[in-house]
Amino acid sequence: MAASRSPLSRLFTVLLAGLLAGLALAVAALPGNLLLGFAARTAIGTYAALPAALRTPATPQRSYLYANDGKTLITTFYDVNRTDVPLAEIAPVMRQAIVSAEDRRFYEHGGADPRGLFRALVADVKGGGTAQGGSTLTMQYVRNVLKTDPTRSAAERAAATDPTMGRKLQEIRYASALEESLGKDEILNRYLNIAYFGSGAYGIAAASQRYFGKPPAQLTLAESALLAGLVQSPDAYSPIDGDKNAALARRSYVLDSMVATGSITGAQAAQAKAEPLALHPTAQPNGCTAVAQGHDDWGYFCDYLRQWWLAQPAFGATVPDREQALRSGGYTVVTSLDPQVQATAQQQATKVYGYDNKRALPIAAVQPGTGRVLAMAVNRHYSLADNPAGQANYPNTVNPLISGGSSVDGYQAGSTFKLFTMLAALESGRTLSTGFDAPAKLPTRYAAEGPGTCDGHWCPANANPEWMDGYRMMWDGFGRSVNTYFVWLAEQVGQDKVVQMAQRLGITFRADADAAFAKDNAANWGSFTLGVAATTPLDLANAYATVAAEGTYCTPLPVVSVTAANGEKVPVGEPACKRVLDPDVARAATDAARCPVGQQSANGQCNGGTATTVNTILDGRPVAGKTGSSEQNSTETFVGFTPQVAAAGIAANPDDPADEVGSAVQAKVIDAVARVIATAVKGQPEKAFAAPSHALTGDPHRPVERPAVPDPQTTQDPRSALQRWLDRRG
Repeated sequence: MAASRSPLSRLFTVLLAGLLAGLALAVAALPGNLLLGFAARTAIGTYAALPAALRTPATPQRSYLYANDGKTLITTFYDVNRTDVPLAEIAPVMRQAIVSAEDRRFYEHGGADPRGLFRALVADVKGGGTAQGGSTLTMQYVRNVLKTDPTRSAAERAAATDPTMGRKLQEIRYASALEESLGKDEILNRYLNIAYFGSGAYGIAAASQRYFGKPPAQLTLAESALLAGLVQSPDAYSPIDGDKNAALARRSYVLDSMVATGSITGAQAAQAKAEPLALHPTAQPNGCTAVAQGHDDWGYFCDYLRQWWLAQPAFGATVPDREQALRSGGYTVVTSLDPQVQATAQQQATKVYGYDNKRALPIAAVQPGTGRVLAMAVNRHYSLADNPAGQANYPNTVNPLISGGSSVDGYQAGSTFKLFTMLAALESGRTLSTGFDAPAKLPTRYAAEGPGTCDGHWCPANANPEWMDGYRMMWDGFGRSVNTYFVWLAEQVGQDKVVQMAQRLGITFRADADAAFAKDNAANWGSFTLGVAATTPLDLANAYATVAAEGTYCTPLPVVSVTAANGEKVPVGEPACKRVLDPDVARAATDAARCPVGQQSANGQCNGGTATTVNTILDGRPVAGKTGSSEQNSTETFVGFTPQVAAAGIAANPDDPADEVGSAVQAKVIDAVARVIATAVKGQPEKAFAAPSHALTGDPHRPVERPAVPDPQTTQDPRSALQRWLDRRG
């Protein structure tokens, strides 16, 4: 409701505005009876004629990032540290304190206080002391808005604080127009949300947190009086950055003013004055390198979210626009990060390798059916701090080791890529019963030179011939990770179909050499099924999550919801999903993927696995997955999934893939990822995998298929893992 103003009050405002204008003209020695009259006639403006920022405030606000519980603060982004709160969430004693300190007649005047202005004018004319402003809260609000309005030029913002009569006259006009249309409480609320309280805190919400570590609804009398006293000279009075004694003296002044206005009694004032300065300074984090103390591992997820944000048109037409929206738009972002899953992932990553180890275990966890990223962990601090001499990226780095991008291409994931060959084969009409007498070595049609070749051809071998060789179907070929079976199967299906399958499930080729091979020569990429292309734990986990979701691929998503400062939901939090596999194909692949983890397929065809401890860790809960070892064990990988979560971890040296992590670490990687999955599904109902149809299981007793003779018309050398890395490095 607008302020109720008497005709006399309006007349005083008009006359005073005219008087100020006349004085300004006299001082400037300018003729101006006509101009003086114009100033008087226009002293009272109209609300509609006000600058847009005064009608609809566009002041910058801090954006908040929370974990998926909507309560755990990850970090904030801001250029200006402020957040709007409604008047009902500001302690009544704080409202009384600011009125008593800055504008005792706030509820009586109509925007400009004739008495206050006249008193200030007389004091300034007499001189001999500090200049008196005579500004009401409404006039101060006008000044604060105009000097921070992001839609105005720098010169216009600077003009809002010019020490001129013309500027004062403009404030009177604007303040009068505001009071004609807005209620006193609305003006007070707007003022408290924009006033500067020192130490980087704009608005009462930021100030309350900055000085006392609490929301403004919980402010005490002594705390409110202290904060109210700061606005006159925030930098000088700030008890954090300025003079504590001056702050206490100003607090006493405010308390005395509150007694004078009848807000409190003398006894209450005396008690508050006796209270010591009990500060609890809380610095608001700003950006991904300033995440909550003790949780710098959250920075990798934060950085991934920021990159996602900068790609969303909903936040602006350009990347700079979107960056500015994040830093000043006042958004509330509930992310997909699960604090418990993240804590387990970080614990497990650092259990395998410490922070100071040159090797790393990046781990990612994804929710099937939504693509929401639950965790991103690695044994590194997300920090810009310097590293010891000779240590490139440890213990501190901000490189995206888990998600990839920038200078991070990813890591070879070994036999986990056999999944894409199996899916391509199932989609082509082959069944899980497709049998092949897998030899210890398989001559292929690809020309190759050097040790390990067979008559000038690439000749992949099984890692453990005694356990792997012989008649295999997809179940035990996958369970025992038989190289020669899957290289043969890929040749039957077509290498290009396998590469395309990986891309459909979200595998991104960030390395230039990989991208070029996939684009120009995929049909001849014979070693692709053995996982020689670089990938990331996030891509790999999401690819397997697609199978867990029975063929529904969802773009990785780091948010649950985004709410604008005005309370409206921004339509960016919904999963972006599409079907990329027939559900029965996905079910069949899952059926075979239960073999590696020590479980059994629907018709009992599993007979050995490379990660059987997973079944024990998950306590028999339905789970599937696959191990992967790259050439010479330069990396070790495990990816597992249930219907509710998929997680992947890759042990590697991010700075030197030629540094072989060794086969001994594989068991630790398996254990680490399995425990992340166990945490993610804890408390959730056990959900079984759907069995595939007979059309895709086939007859387990069909005749053995024999190896094909290599085509003498050879094509391109698939290259070794090490050589491919050297190629990427030029």
